[in-house]
Amino acid sequence: MRGALACLALALMAGLALTSPRAVAQELAVGQVSGLPVPRYVSLKSDRVNLREGPSKEHRTSWVFQRAGLPVEITAEFETWRRVRDADGTEGWVLHSLLSGRRTVLVAPWSKVKGETFALRDSASDNAAILASLEPGVIANVHSCPGGGWCNVTVNKINGYLRQDRLWGVYPNEKLN
Repeated sequence: MRGALACLALALMAGLALTSPRAVAQELAVGQVSGLPVPRYVSLKSDRVNLREGPSKEHRTSWVFQRAGLPVEITAEFETWRRVRDADGTEGWVLHSLLSGRRTVLVAPWSKVKGETFALRDSASDNAAILASLEPGVIANVHSCPGGGWCNVTVNKINGYLRQDRLWGVYPNEKLN
C-alpha cells in the first residue's frame, strides 16, 4: 500500500514538474473570499480609485488611479479588499466595489518608441485591413481571445482585432469567449 502511494505521489510531482508554475497557479488558485481565480484581470469602475498600502481605509493611500476602465490584476483577496497590480507593476489594495469584472486591456503600455502604433485589424490576420492605428496606453474592451494569438476588442466604437502579445490585461495564450 505504501509503495502504491509513493508511486502515486511521484507521478503527481512529475506531472506538476512538466507544467509551468503560472499555469498550475492559474488552474488551482481560487480566491478565499470570491471563489474566483487569483490572479485574474478586472478593470476599475471609477475615474478615481484610491490604492492603499493595506486592506482597510485606515491604511495610507499610496496612489490614486484616475482612469475608469483601466485594467488591473487581482493578486490577493482579504474580506472586501483586493490587492491589485497595474501595468507598471504598482501594487496596493482596493475596495472590491470599485472594481468591475468587465475585461479591458491596455495596448502595449511597455512601448517607449516615440510614434509607435499598433494596428487594429478587421479580422485576426496580419494581412487584414487596418481599421485604426492605436498608440500605446489606449484602453480597449475585450470581447474574446479565441486562440491563435488575437483578441477581438472595441476602441471608441470601432470593433476589430489586436495581437494578444501586444496587450496588457490578458494572459499569454489565455482564451476568452
